[in-house]
Amino acid sequence: MDMQGSRQLAITQQQAWDALNNPEVLKTCIPGCDRVEATGENQYAIGMAVKIGPVAAKFTGKIALSDIKAPESYTISFEGQGGPAGFGKGRAEVLLAPNAEGHLLSYTVQASVGGKVAQLGQRLIDGAAKSMAEDFFKRFDAEMQRQYPQAYAEKVAVAAPAAAAAAAPNAVLVWVCGAGAVAVAAAMVWLSR
Repeated sequence: MDMQGSRQLAITQQQAWDALNNPEVLKTCIPGCDRVEATGENQYAIGMAVKIGPVAAKFTGKIALSDIKAPESYTISFEGQGGPAGFGKGRAEVLLAPNAEGHLLSYTVQASVGGKVAQLGQRLIDGAAKSMAEDFFKRFDAEMQRQYPQAYAEKVAVAAPAAAAAAAPNAVLVWVCGAGAVAVAAAMVWLSR
């Protein structure tokens, strides 16, 4: 399975880097996660419950970070065992690039699964992975808004005057375009990762 995506965040590159390397933040944001513990330098043990279609299992695994270029990028290697449900392993490249709105978090994932999970079919597995990615980003965004409310308040303050100016000529058209943009953005986020 290959997956890639990106997410615009209002926080700084360093704030995102710190959060993505904080076991407590990850535990809060990863769906089904009940444990993220450091086991060594740039190595973690993880525990999480996963349900894909009719298969539900408790996975335990390891995560190792490499090719670290703080606060810009790293590679995550992972492997997990879910008993009879199967296993998963792979790697992900994560890139944090600053831009005018904060920074862009981009990722590319290559992963494989085996056991009962693999028998479910690629479409179901891809759908579950995309759903988990969407859940992660919703939780991560909410956690960052909780930790850095000023960054998100500034993002809204900058966007508000532009929206007001655009609304003046044709409020109905702007509302329809805005609703369409929100729907497209929601679909893109749902399909990312």
